[in-house]
Amino acid sequence: MAANERMSRQFIFDRSEERQRIDLFLVKRRPFIIYGPSGVGKSLLLRDVLPSFRATFYCEDSNTINTVFRSLAVSLLRAGSPRAQSSFRNEEGIKAKSAVSLKGIVLDSLREGEYAILLDHLKRPSYSFASAVREIMSWGSTPVSIVARSAHMEDTGFLQPLYGDRSQKCEILNFEDSVAEEFARAVVQRTGLAASNMSEFLEKVLEFSQGNPGAILALLAMGKFSKYRAAEHIKITPLYIDFRMTWKFAR
Repeated sequence: MAANERMSRQFIFDRSEERQRIDLFLVKRRPFIIYGPSGVGKSLLLRDVLPSFRATFYCEDSNTINTVFRSLAVSLLRAGSPRAQSSFRNEEGIKAKSAVSLKGIVLDSLREGEYAILLDHLKRPSYSFASAVREIMSWGSTPVSIVARSAHMEDTGFLQPLYGDRSQKCEILNFEDSVAEEFARAVVQRTGLAASNMSEFLEKVLEFSQGNPGAILALLAMGKFSKYRAAEHIKITPLYIDFRMTWKFAR
């Protein structure tokens, strides 16, 4: 999957409307939720948008609130926050702080400036996690936005009530059939994938992926592996069986 991710970072396809909406959320400094199935490209799209918003701190790993505060401490230090610089001096200094001390420094640093926070890869946030997010948002100057597979409780956990307004939600959908086919053909052209049964393989890729761009990338990448090829022929059935096992695990 790593090779697919490297390739996809350079290849955002047919997402101008979604990008404009994310841009608008960030410009207006409103908290929002981006959601969509695994592999649809949520994180990819955000990484492409965020360089234009240097004061938005992206927490790629939001598994626990302690992980989030450590990520925020690093971002504040790199952003030149006076409070963070005087407290940590460098990133090694962050590691030396206790969880309680770290939280206090981060909260004080956030109050000093106009920052925004984006939490990715949430794992059913707990009540204590949601309480910390509410505390950050309570003074009104630091919006906290989140990324999830769905807008429902099974993914957003106790954060769900913070994003109840429909205007706060941005759904990223799998591609429609025609767009998925265009995307798949563009990837084939960019990667130089060739096979004697390419038409059949592409048809199956579109069927198996259900328009999910990450799944399309994974399937096409597998089509280059020697274990799924007999000379110039792609062995579609074993490839699909292995894809189902690895993709299910990756999700």
